[in-house]
Amino acid sequence: MRVTFLGTGDAGGVPLYGCNCPACMRARAVAAFRRRPCTALVEAGDTRILIDAGLTDLTERFPPGSLSAIVVTHFHPDHVQGLFHLRWGIGARIPVYGPPDSEGCADLYKNHGLLEFHRLSKFDRITVGDLMLTPLPLIHSKVTFGYAIEDSIGQRFAYLTDTVGLPPRTEEFLKDWRPGLVALDCTQPPENDPPRNHNDLTIALAIAETLTPAKVWLTHISHDMDAWRLKNVGELSPRITVAHDSQVVSEIDINRRRGK
Repeated sequence: MRVTFLGTGDAGGVPLYGCNCPACMRARAVAAFRRRPCTALVEAGDTRILIDAGLTDLTERFPPGSLSAIVVTHFHPDHVQGLFHLRWGIGARIPVYGPPDSEGCADLYKNHGLLEFHRLSKFDRITVGDLMLTPLPLIHSKVTFGYAIEDSIGQRFAYLTDTVGLPPRTEEFLKDWRPGLVALDCTQPPENDPPRNHNDLTIALAIAETLTPAKVWLTHISHDMDAWRLKNVGELSPRITVAHDSQVVSEIDINRRRGK
C-alpha cells in the first residue's frame, strides 16, 4: 500500500486569505508550506482510490481511467468541490462512495454527470479492486465517515477526518483492528474551550494514544496550528508526524510500524 497526502489543509487552507500570521507569510514565501484541501490517494497494485475531492484540479491530476474510485468522507464543499468540474467529463463512469447524506452538496446528486454515487453503511465493508474499506462513523456537523482500509497482504491504514473525538464503537473497532498507519484530524492547536467540529492537538494526541503503536500523521491542519508549531518546535513524539502536501508514505513505512 502507498498513501500520498495530496492536500493537508482545513477549509481555509494555508496561507489563509487576508492573514499575515507567521505561518501564512511563510507559506506565501515558500510553496512547500502551502496546504491545499484535505485529500489523499491510496494505491495498492492496480487500484487507486482518491479519498475526498476537495482539490479543484482533479481533471488535470488524474487522466480518464486512472482512478478506481473516489471515496468521500462527507459532503462539505472543501471535501467535494473538485467533483463539480469532473462530473461534466466524457467517458466511463467514476464510482463515488460516501456516507448516507440525503442532501449531499448542492446539485451533485441531481446533475451527477459521469459520477456514479453509492451510499455506504457504517461498518459494512466494501471491496474496490485490491483494497477493502470499512466506513467508520465520526463526529462532525454533517454525516461523516472515516475509513479503515486494508490491502491484500494485510497492510492497514485508517483515515479519520473530519471529526472531534471518536464515537465509542469506532474507537473500539480501531483498537481491535490495529492499523499500522493513521491519518488523523488535527485542525487546531491546544484550545481552552472544547472544539466544536474538529480535533485540537489535545484531543488528537489522546486519540493517538488509544491507537498505539500505530504511526499517526496529523492532517486537516489550519494556519493557527502551523503558527502554534512555529513557537513549539519539538512538542510531538517520534510516533506522531504533521503531514504536508505531496508527502508519500510507502508500504515499507507501514510495515515497519507494525513490526514486520
